[in-house]
Amino acid sequence: METRHEIRFVLNDTEKSVANVSASQTLLDYLRLDQRLTGTKEGCAEGDCGACTILVGRLHDGVLKYEAVNACIRFLASLDGCHIVTVEHLVGPEGRLHPVQQAMVEHHGSQCGFCTPGFVMSLYALWMEISDPSEREIETALQGNLCRCTGYEPIIRAAQAVSQHGTPASDHLNRERSHNTSMLKALRDGSRVVTGPKDNRAILPANADDFAALLVEHPDATIVAGATDVGLWVTKFLRPISPAIFIGHLDDLKTTKIGETHMIIGAGVTYSEFGPLVAKHFPFLSDYWNRIAGWQVRNMGTIGGNIANGSPIGDTPPVLIALGAEVTLRRGSDRRTLLLEDFFVDYGKQDRAAGEFVESIRIPLPHSGQLDAAYKISKRRDEDISSVAVGISVKVEGDRISEARVVFGGMAATPKRAASAEAALVGQPWSEATFDTAAEALPRDFAPLSDWRASSNYRMRAAQNLLRRFFLEHDGAADLSVRLSA
Repeated sequence: METRHEIRFVLNDTEKSVANVSASQTLLDYLRLDQRLTGTKEGCAEGDCGACTILVGRLHDGVLKYEAVNACIRFLASLDGCHIVTVEHLVGPEGRLHPVQQAMVEHHGSQCGFCTPGFVMSLYALWMEISDPSEREIETALQGNLCRCTGYEPIIRAAQAVSQHGTPASDHLNRERSHNTSMLKALRDGSRVVTGPKDNRAILPANADDFAALLVEHPDATIVAGATDVGLWVTKFLRPISPAIFIGHLDDLKTTKIGETHMIIGAGVTYSEFGPLVAKHFPFLSDYWNRIAGWQVRNMGTIGGNIANGSPIGDTPPVLIALGAEVTLRRGSDRRTLLLEDFFVDYGKQDRAAGEFVESIRIPLPHSGQLDAAYKISKRRDEDISSVAVGISVKVEGDRISEARVVFGGMAATPKRAASAEAALVGQPWSEATFDTAAEALPRDFAPLSDWRASSNYRMRAAQNLLRRFFLEHDGAADLSVRLSA
């Protein structure tokens, strides 16, 4: 296998080849310090404020797709074979403003201007996909962009007016799509990439088999998929991550197979890539899915990464466990499959051996008589960490509950099923009294901690009320509307 020692990508309209790229070098530092492209700002350095938003174009199944991402937590080494687009590239003929920028000016969407380039890039990504977006689509695209000056109203008006100043078809990224696709295809040489100094080494495997072999060789390596968690290890905690194995480019970890009863997704599938499948096969999850972080983070973060890091407040494990998901772990050429609920052993500890990684997730599809829901409680509605999250799946036969899976995050050291609450539901009639009894059983399942996100009492009360909410939302006889979101 060929080994290459430089990262190759396209920056705006120029092909770049950068040697000695360290594992911890962020894209934002490269843009601002090395390239002096200072339109991309540094704000929070943790992927929350959106001031550093840029576009990254990447080939997937031969198709070039551009997505808004956070440059502050995106590592330069992960951009091999990609097209990086910064706000400087939006300049039009004779220096004219881009339609998104012109709309921001005319609708007074900028005041101090610090956050404006990030807003422009997020709206640019949205406009290229949806030329006439709804207000809800605009708000979703701006979840990851923080405004402290004008407020969001003029920015939303600007987003609605962009197409008055141009069309996506005439935009140079779309006009040059065929050329850019060819450039990126030429950069893909099937090589393993090893770069950076020995104490800050970045490794990009050629494919999933190469990754499996590398991890056996370097079992203590940091695995970096979307970097939405690992990025903060570097920017906030100054932790060394070398050697780091980057896997976000591996197409063979992004496969999706849909059968009659199950769906199997590769661990490298991002939240955004899984979104259309959520809408089609798990529509009850759509609102919940759009509350996972912001758009930029959903474009980067992977489902496998959310599982593998073992966080007790991860957004995906509660609902996946409630659905009965299984996870396949791989070490070298050996694989084993276990229930996802058995993967989480204790706080910070998972059933994953040295050199083993999460390869895929198997999710049962909903069937007749199954009632499902996922709820998230957080201080902010959008782009916030859960105080309490829950996935609930109940099967009703006749007027009785035959199966129940109730799984909470944020209530224990791991995502955990509520065994006593489930026992209070199974075999009982579908009624408000049954769910009240299940709610009262929750203190036997959990003794949640108090922290800055929520007190123990608040978490317990919220968890109990979410069980009652589930009944009210799914009871055909209930005359109370409890879902306020559109």
